Amino acid sequence: MPEHTLGPTPRIPSVTPQPPAAAWSVWPTGEHDETTQLHTHGYLRATTTDAERIPPAVAAYTISSYSRSADTVLDPDCGAGTVLVEALRAGRHAVGLTTSDRWWSIARANLTTTKRAGAWPDASVLDAHPCMLTTARAAGLTGRIGLVLTTLRHPQPNSDHHGRTEPHPHETDPALPRLAQTLTACVPLLRPGAHVIITIRRRRRHGVLQDLPSAVLAAGHTAGLIPLHRCIALTAPLRGTRLALRAVTWRQARAHVPAGSVPVSLVTHHDVLIFGAPDLTEQPDAARDTPTLARLTPIRWPAQGIGEDIRPNGRHSTRHAA
Repeated sequence: MPEHTLGPTPRIPSVTPQPPAAAWSVWPTGEHDETTQLHTHGYLRATTTDAERIPPAVAAYTISSYSRSADTVLDPDCGAGTVLVEALRAGRHAVGLTTSDRWWSIARANLTTTKRAGAWPDASVLDAHPCMLTTARAAGLTGRIGLVLTTLRHPQPNSDHHGRTEPHPHETDPALPRLAQTLTACVPLLRPGAHVIITIRRRRRHGVLQDLPSAVLAAGHTAGLIPLHRCIALTAPLRGTRLALRAVTWRQARAHVPAGSVPVSLVTHHDVLIFGAPDLTEQPDAARDTPTLARLTPIRWPAQGIGEDIRPNGRHSTRHAA
């Protein structure tokens, strides 16, 4: 069991964070880097090994905006448990699933640390596949989940007998069918008015930027969910009307660029797709057709713009450097 944390045990605030007064499509969740977020909230050092975790600030913003006090938050593929910890800190109950012994151990230790700091809600991490949600073992959760919050997790690349380390750009990403099955299993657990929210890290495959938001939208439609909003969660701070990239971000990017290659493109956001619990008895037939991203709430760009660093051209929060 891991024992070392990134910082002192945090004190859990007695007041549950309140949702913002108005919902924005661009979330200011990058004011502090992830290392600072993990340190401030007392996460174990081993949490940093979960490269596809939802940043604590993104999880906290989502939970406070799209769930109610004392709701139950479910992450069916919880990794190191950032969603579960932020749910406890916000006064929500939390349930996480993982098939990895490593993530189970780290997530459980993170929850233990948070409970010792004064969090009162219940929390559990189950060593189980998401398909368990369709069995009698999950019967007690039926109709009780107020928010499903998870991320699109990709399997670690393994070389196959052809020597390839990842699928061809035009092949189906194996993470997508698995996500569709997971979302389908979650639907019976949702209470009326619940939300299902998926965060997505932008990825390139063989140099080609993948359109993962559209694929995740299709997975949600397959599960019978209703698309509501499309947002972006910033991972860099705003300074006035521009993004301010941290020096470490530049150093990490340049370390992976061959000598003489320009420009460098940095992604400084996570895509966020927000779905509602299905209620087909009240939906017109047109609403049941296959949705497109155009039907979702558009990114609401500030009237003054945010300069060249954020622009509605398909690279919402990228910045280029020579």
